[in-house]
Amino acid sequence: MRRFTWFNATALTLGFAFLYLPMLILIIYSFNESRLVTVWAGFSTKWYGELLHNQAFLSAAWVTLKVAVISSTLAAVLGTMAAYAMVRGGRFHGRTLFSGMIYAPLVMPEVITGLSLLLLFIAIGMDRGVTTIVLAHTTFSMCYVSVVVSSRLATFDQSLEEAALDLGCTPFDAFRSVTLPIIAPAVVSGWLLAFTLSLDDLVIASFTSGPSSTTLPIKIYSAVRLGVSPEINALSTIMILIVTVGVITASLVSKRSIALQKADEQKALQQ
Repeated sequence: MRRFTWFNATALTLGFAFLYLPMLILIIYSFNESRLVTVWAGFSTKWYGELLHNQAFLSAAWVTLKVAVISSTLAAVLGTMAAYAMVRGGRFHGRTLFSGMIYAPLVMPEVITGLSLLLLFIAIGMDRGVTTIVLAHTTFSMCYVSVVVSSRLATFDQSLEEAALDLGCTPFDAFRSVTLPIIAPAVVSGWLLAFTLSLDDLVIASFTSGPSSTTLPIKIYSAVRLGVSPEINALSTIMILIVTVGVITASLVSKRSIALQKADEQKALQQ
């Protein structure tokens, strides 16, 4: 085992400082009394109250949350279906083209994706709004879900499905009762990844959004171009808090599910 040297400690400290020190400074200045974000004038929470009365930010946050939930759910469903087809479908005709189309958004620049979707929506006469953003986010995030789920399906023991089929289950019942519960952690992880990508997206949403469907990243970017305000610091702090709580909750749920699975396996061995 390697020893924990001063060099490792220094590198670890500098790495974490580079990642999290800007966030810490942002959180501290969200409680600044002054409107100037670079001048500390005392502790205050008034900017959080101002944020709650800012209808533009609240409306953009609601649009972003709605788009993220719907698009991540669609991406989880479609990505799981695509992963199942690639892993269990064998060498079907057109597999190479199918897998290439699934993985293309992973390497495609977001500007190209956003522009191509914009031209598509214009060609079919679809007005830009929440629907077009949902379709765009689903398109580029389902490939991430597919990668996560396919990696789990590749290591899945197919004898469990075969046992269910031998006991009289239909292929759909076997998938619903056996396969889906086992790969559920991977599906949930893909959903969370798609949800995070949708919340964070700026480039694709800027191409596919309309006047009445401004997302929160677009609103923040537009506001920052005129200068950083303490309200943006407060909003960013709330987003950091939500993400932190979500990560901790997901970690606890994952550990609990693993512990329950190990307990069930031990009970099965004892019987």
